[in-house]
Amino acid sequence: MFYAISQVCYAPRSFFGVEDFVDDANSRPYTYQKGKKSKNPNKHVSFKQRTVAYMESFTLDVFISKRFVSASITHRVMCKQVAVAGTNSKDIKAVLKSRSDIPACLSVGSILADRAREADVYTVSYTPRDRDKFEGKIRAVVQSLIDNGIDVKVYLD
Repeated sequence: MFYAISQVCYAPRSFFGVEDFVDDANSRPYTYQKGKKSKNPNKHVSFKQRTVAYMESFTLDVFISKRFVSASITHRVMCKQVAVAGTNSKDIKAVLKSRSDIPACLSVGSILADRAREADVYTVSYTPRDRDKFEGKIRAVVQSLIDNGIDVKVYLD
């Protein structure tokens, strides 16, 4: 004796990797597509490309919120902050008109460059976070560091 709970007819797998099903309610075919893949999943990335950012000993970290801007230079191996600057500190807060605009970013970059040179740091690597775009305020901080004598190597994915 055969009991049929639902009558779903499975069509053979199609040529393009899309499976066709027949819905038992209205017997109309609908399709399920596989998730999107990257454009080139087999792209070879060399060992040097994967590790060159980690060979730099000092990294730049920039944090920008709606209210303030802060940036720091950290030694990668020791995990110690070598130089820190932000618009939330007392000495910068009194001078600036706004704490989160482009001139504030430029001043944070110049102060950070001065403090980095005092700590004998002249080369820094910067890799933006996934959600960050390298434009606007972040670019202003990095450009200000470059203009004030710090060599910044930017690694974009």
